[in-house]
Amino acid sequence: MKIETIAEIEKQLINIKDERDPFFQRLVLDERKGVHLLIHKWQRRMELERQLQEKFFEMNVYENKWREQGFHFIAGVDEVGRGPLAGPVVAAAVILPKNFYLPGIDDSKKLSEKKRNEYAEIIKKEAIAFSLGEVNASEIDTVNIYEATKKAMKRAVGSLSTNPDVLLIDAMKLETPYAFESIIKGDAKSVSIAAASIVAKVARDNQMAEIAAEFPEYGFNHHMGYGTKEHLLAIQKHGITPYHRRSFAPIKNMI
Repeated sequence: MKIETIAEIEKQLINIKDERDPFFQRLVLDERKGVHLLIHKWQRRMELERQLQEKFFEMNVYENKWREQGFHFIAGVDEVGRGPLAGPVVAAAVILPKNFYLPGIDDSKKLSEKKRNEYAEIIKKEAIAFSLGEVNASEIDTVNIYEATKKAMKRAVGSLSTNPDVLLIDAMKLETPYAFESIIKGDAKSVSIAAASIVAKVARDNQMAEIAAEFPEYGFNHHMGYGTKEHLLAIQKHGITPYHRRSFAPIKNMI
């Protein structure tokens, strides 16, 4: 019988999903230290996958509850950008199919930029419908950030290509013609809201990168408009841009 190298075993283990697999059972009897290290690595990976799968199913509790009541098109709604000193507040609405499966999906703030971008593409590709709504800095100054957030969410919901049956909204209540449920920290509890948070976050980050190209001295692509030391120093040195929120401290104190 051919004895595989450690590298060959590592490649084959990628496709093994069950300890009862004959190949895995043979590895258990292998006395090489390198093989046992690979087994432990594989076991840790399987445990992580199990945890992510369990978390994913937990995040479908709200969706399943509404589906059991006869609602099919469930839209998750979330926003990003309430706190920054510059840039728009951006909301997303996402309707996922019943068979959507993406273990690892979570509140966009808990994911790396690479993961957010990867997941956003999967979500947009597999979603029944998704849309964005935004309110710029000038309008935020006019109506206040709370009302601007609701406006952005309504615009996202209103531009969906498929009318939702019900909305799952992250910690907000909207006046809409649709049934809705407001969920505190919903982006960590509902797969639909998490999907919306990811789509909104990626869209806003891309916008801030474009603004950064227009105003490179502010570093918008680093802090995304939040009040970091870098950003505050840039405001003191260069003043404010059309993208800054004049109603937000400390900017309103500088005008």
